[in-house]
Amino acid sequence: MSIVIIDYKGGNVQSVKFALERLGAEATLSADPEIIRSADKIIFPGEGEASSAMEELRARGLDKVIPELTQPFLGICLGIQLLCRHSEENDTQMLDILPINVIKFNNGLKVPHMGWNTLFNLKGDLFNGVKEQDYVYFVHSYYLPVCEYTIATGAYPEPFSAAVQYKNFYAMQFHTEKSGPTGTRIIQNFLAL
Repeated sequence: MSIVIIDYKGGNVQSVKFALERLGAEATLSADPEIIRSADKIIFPGEGEASSAMEELRARGLDKVIPELTQPFLGICLGIQLLCRHSEENDTQMLDILPINVIKFNNGLKVPHMGWNTLFNLKGDLFNGVKEQDYVYFVHSYYLPVCEYTIATGAYPEPFSAAVQYKNFYAMQFHTEKSGPTGTRIIQNFLAL
């Protein structure tokens, strides 16, 4: 199985590679459209800020490549937000794969929402073997509201989309690669899709 981690200077790549290696899987880091298109599985990690990430994706032509992909695709952290239509973060137009707008937490609590928090309302094969209220690791100031594509929710304190699925695109707001046994199980389930 060929796994490609999309390289757009989105950060957190080594943690993702190490998580895959712990499962006995190897991945190629690439921004080459042909290598990405030919992969069996795609992982789209991310840390950082939306407008800078979108500038990098556009500069590499990946803003045109990513929406056309048909193989299983896993977005992580900023990778979930970049799949959306628009982000309040610097008024940024995103990839527009998910018809959802990303909004900022405005609840009076500390931002970013950072640390371990629980998952609820789990749906689909990505969560086989994961239990309601299992803990995962979050670091984010912006979020996707709960919507028809939500396959797991978190709360801070209002509910938000912790994970979504749209066609072949799966995405997590939390860092699967930093979420201990729960995150490892989710990555393993993704590889088995």
